[in-house]
Amino acid sequence: MAEFKKTAIPVTREEDYPQWYLEVIKAGELAENSDVRGCMVIKPWGYTIWENMQRELDQMFKDTGHVNAYFPLFIPLEYLQQEADHVEGFAKECAVVTHHRLSVNSEGKLVPDGKLDEPLVVRPTSETIIGASYAKWVNSYRDLPVLINQWANVVRWEMRTRLFLRTTEFLWQEGHTVHATREEAMEETYKMLNVYKEFAEKVLALPVIEGEKSESERFPGAVSTYSIEAMMQDKKALQSGTSHFLGQNFAKASKIKFQSKEGREEFAWTTSWGVSTRLIGALVMAHSDDNGLILPPRIAPAHIVLLPIFKDENEKKAVNEYIDEIKKEISGLRLFDRKIVILVDNRDIRGGEKNWYWIKKGVPLKIEVGPKDVEKNSLAVVKRNDPDLKKNFIGRDEFIKNLIVTLSTMQDEIFEKALKFRNENTIEIDNYDDFKKIFTPKNEEKPELHGCFARSHWCGNRKCEEAIKEELKVTVRNIPMSEKESEGKCIYCGAKSSKRVIFAKSY
Repeated sequence: MAEFKKTAIPVTREEDYPQWYLEVIKAGELAENSDVRGCMVIKPWGYTIWENMQRELDQMFKDTGHVNAYFPLFIPLEYLQQEADHVEGFAKECAVVTHHRLSVNSEGKLVPDGKLDEPLVVRPTSETIIGASYAKWVNSYRDLPVLINQWANVVRWEMRTRLFLRTTEFLWQEGHTVHATREEAMEETYKMLNVYKEFAEKVLALPVIEGEKSESERFPGAVSTYSIEAMMQDKKALQSGTSHFLGQNFAKASKIKFQSKEGREEFAWTTSWGVSTRLIGALVMAHSDDNGLILPPRIAPAHIVLLPIFKDENEKKAVNEYIDEIKKEISGLRLFDRKIVILVDNRDIRGGEKNWYWIKKGVPLKIEVGPKDVEKNSLAVVKRNDPDLKKNFIGRDEFIKNLIVTLSTMQDEIFEKALKFRNENTIEIDNYDDFKKIFTPKNEEKPELHGCFARSHWCGNRKCEEAIKEELKVTVRNIPMSEKESEGKCIYCGAKSSKRVIFAKSY
């Protein structure tokens, strides 16, 4: 008989992956559903993760010459109508403000009043409203490039929502830039895609594949869209960042024109790029286990939690003094230019409950400190990414001396584990029967973990892509930029193909 292993999360990944995801979020106190349909409350632990992401990304943006600004939440309806593909792409998701006040009716109920002359759309994305400002700011080639980012919230009226992955309101950053030439705009598009790749892999420990989206998956109104795609532990893809080359489409719609060096009036070339709080969902699904969150040290709200253990006031005093000394010795240390964050849990609750509380929240290092540790000048350390959660007894001086190396190594280990999982589940498939087999669950009502990243040939025909999506719910995630040309036949129709693409089920 197989040994039963109890886990901190009531349902395992193998048993029910979607429910496991929600239980990890709940146990880790990241977020919860709000009373507003489709919206979430991001709790302090989850929001601190987002703040740490912001801090890292914001510096990367500034290091590449970008600055921050803020633009209105409300967009005049006429602005969206200026770019046909754009409005068509977002029309079904728009929340619209039609009145500007409330009145009390005869039944004593509040009702909308003061109808607006023109409805206002609550920001689903900001290309059009930002374009209106850029049209005023840009007159000459000397005004270019414009390199601006904004941190904001957006609203897209989703019918089916899931915490972090797809909510009616979410937080993100959106970069919007203007350039004098196509070449400069393309350089910006690639540059920001690479920024996202570096951020995902080095900060989030999330291996990604960068590539171009197919025509059907492009951002509405873009000439081309590039993405980074990450594999979750259920072998589905999560689009984790996008960079869009908008050509002159939005410049023409918003009348962003400039006088060139040669004295000619020309339309500018623009880009946009963004990532959102769905990256918190990526962290949960890519790294966590059946005991809860596992957080890469670079974005964890705290690096270390210290758990005092004592029986009486004398032991309490000795243990707390010892802990204070440790905190002082660590206070000057920094991990990737961020101060080491230490928490001390002095709550009056059972030790076992306290222990599992922090395991579920994913703190990288959990340390128990009792009277024997004080006597031996040692610490009982548990690394959260250790599958067995083994307790290691380490001398205090040795622990502090090696702390930064320990955390850096954990960051690398988390990345390497995710990379190994992706590589093991990335498969070259050239036969459609094999393709169907791997993407078809044995249990349709409650699908087991199945699928992969399929590296297969595709002829580029949208009809083939749509047929595969209709039959298997599988899409072209992107056409990898690292993929070399190779002769082959389309996985669906058998027509000639010059390159493999990444097919997968996705969120």
